Amino acid sequence: MAENAEGDLNSNLLHAPYRTGDPQLDTAIGQWLRWDKNPKTKEQIENLLRNGMNKELRDRLCCRMTFGTAGLRSAMGAGFCYINDLTVIQSTQGMYKYLERCFSDFKQRGFVVGYDTRGQVTSSCSSQRLAKLTAAVLLAKDVPVYLFSRYVPTPFVPYAVQELKAVAGVMITASHNRKEDNGYKVYWENGAQITSPHDKEILKCIEECVEPWNGSWNDNLVDTSPLKKDPLQDICRRYMEDLKKICFHRELNSKTTLKFVHTSFHGVGHDYVQLAFQAFGFKPPIPVPEQKDPDPDFSTVKCPNPEEGESVLELSLRLAERENARIVLATDPDADRLAVAELQENGRWKVFTGNELAALFGWWMFDCWKKNKPRNADVKNVYMLATTVSSKILKAIALEEGFHFEETLPGFKWIGSRIKDLLENGKEVLFAFEESIGFLCGTSVLDKDGVSAAVVVAEMASYLETMSITLTEQLIKVYEKYGYHMSKTSYFLCYDPPTIKSIFERLRNFDSPKEYPKSCGTFTILHIRDVTTGYDSSQPNKKSVLPVSKNSQMITFTFQNGCVATLRTSGTEPKIKYYAEMCASPDQSDTALLEEELKKLIDALIENFLEPSKNGLIWRSV
Repeated sequence: MAENAEGDLNSNLLHAPYRTGDPQLDTAIGQWLRWDKNPKTKEQIENLLRNGMNKELRDRLCCRMTFGTAGLRSAMGAGFCYINDLTVIQSTQGMYKYLERCFSDFKQRGFVVGYDTRGQVTSSCSSQRLAKLTAAVLLAKDVPVYLFSRYVPTPFVPYAVQELKAVAGVMITASHNRKEDNGYKVYWENGAQITSPHDKEILKCIEECVEPWNGSWNDNLVDTSPLKKDPLQDICRRYMEDLKKICFHRELNSKTTLKFVHTSFHGVGHDYVQLAFQAFGFKPPIPVPEQKDPDPDFSTVKCPNPEEGESVLELSLRLAERENARIVLATDPDADRLAVAELQENGRWKVFTGNELAALFGWWMFDCWKKNKPRNADVKNVYMLATTVSSKILKAIALEEGFHFEETLPGFKWIGSRIKDLLENGKEVLFAFEESIGFLCGTSVLDKDGVSAAVVVAEMASYLETMSITLTEQLIKVYEKYGYHMSKTSYFLCYDPPTIKSIFERLRNFDSPKEYPKSCGTFTILHIRDVTTGYDSSQPNKKSVLPVSKNSQMITFTFQNGCVATLRTSGTEPKIKYYAEMCASPDQSDTALLEEELKKLIDALIENFLEPSKNGLIWRSV
């Protein structure tokens, strides 16, 4: 009897016109239960409906994901604003519609699909399954699909898009986000992440094709369609071959006595970093056994982000001490970012910031270019790039050495697109970075790449070792030559979007309407740039040179004392980030004084502009 009652309830749930008192919600519930064929996520919505959880149903079903700095990213689970089978099918249908409009040869050139190792049992959702569904939607429409047969580093997808001349590609990943999240990262034919207007146009197309098409759920096509190809071996071989273009000391690498420990943070990186070391002539790095194999629960770390420093690098640092290895390399779970730590003379470890590593990479890539350049190469043809919230150290090196430096908006999608433009105009790009440990050495890939960055650091360290110089000592030499750049980056968590908005609106109307602050505590402000509104007080026409980015908040303050500070919202997480850097000239070498000044300024910035206690902001805790 009870079983029949349960069956009747389910039948009623499926066929009832829902009466929640909210017509929009009733429609959304009906759509979800008709369209979702994943029993686990369908059941999540049915349970919420059965229990009258209308607010949660509204949160899950009455809004959609939008493209942030890394594509679509959200928690896995049921609902139109979550990552799940249905929303990935909808997103891919929208992609198909848009690509069909943009490329007459779409069905000849095809589409690339890669994935990491994330998964969630409660939603029956994994990156691999979502990748198969992405492929199925396209195969059902007779589009050739290059679907990797196993997990790959994120940079393999943009690399494959270019190498295979595909029209676009998708990587299913949430990179270093918490284990509950997943994402859908889109690359254009140029091998760079999509930027505006493609993101907005794809979202429009997704809205127009929300009902799954016949065949969209047919993931058997992945095993049966002759249009599916596996690019793994070919792309891996080509990538490792291309990597050799940025290897300058192969013989020295093969003889080095330095030992390296590598952790792949329970993600995809292990096999690929091993192959990269082989390509450079190194012995393989020592893997952290507990972290070398994929684990969607990231069970040995508090959070799967190597940027969080020593607290999440514990296992690799202890292994390095036992193995007498001086350098630890940590790739994040999708291997597009790299953290580096070096053992110091005093027995402590130094975990380099993204900005410090960029100073080393900038010096190294330019030094290698200088020593290996053809006779007729012109330094004025050489470029390096960084996002605007990253250190200005490359700018200082460029001014001294005569090459070009350019800034972009935050997010590697802007860097990738700009590099493509420069290459098409005959320029040479040596290095690009973002402070959140995202690096690109060379231009084989147009996205950040932790695999190539790891092996370049190993070569740099081996070269310096022949002169008995550590990475830390070389960093000081770079600063002494080009000027100290002291920076600090951190964040506050804020789960209330209206609070975030009001913090930034207050800065735009500080002492009176439409007036920005003239000082922060005792620190005088010289210039203000607000990329959200397109204002820049340093420009003659008061307009920002960087493109306006209305969907995110970002204000940069340049202070009289040479400090530059930026407040911005994260494109992928509920964070307000702050970035502050003291840019000194080479003759200012009192680092203690510079650090003290920077600390005071950051304290003033937090107290006067963010007001954490008043706004209920949660301090970053590691």
